[in-house]
Amino acid sequence: MTNLIYKIVPQDLWREAERKGIFTGAPVDIADGFIHFSTAEQARETAAKHFAGQRGLLLVAIDEDALGEALRYEVSRGGALFPHLYGDLALGAVVWAKPLPIGDNGAHSFPDFGA
Repeated sequence: MTNLIYKIVPQDLWREAERKGIFTGAPVDIADGFIHFSTAEQARETAAKHFAGQRGLLLVAIDEDALGEALRYEVSRGGALFPHLYGDLALGAVVWAKPLPIGDNGAHSFPDFGA
């Protein structure tokens, strides 16, 4: 069973990473010195807090086991442990990338996390 973590990322930024073959992070990641991820349980709150109303986003699923020791779970929002990657994301660790549209209720409409 693959352990998945998730990255919410603007589609244009992700397409650029696909062209380059590596994801070096969004501006907030670069500023903080690590790539921010969320677990399935954290992703909806992350979307609401940091991406409210933003269109053109993707939800990217990553095999956390493929990231090795560069991935660390660290205390963040509300004392919860969030996955942080200290390094670039090799696209070989990506399981899938799916659109994250805004639903009729104004919140992002998430795909099935496992599929």
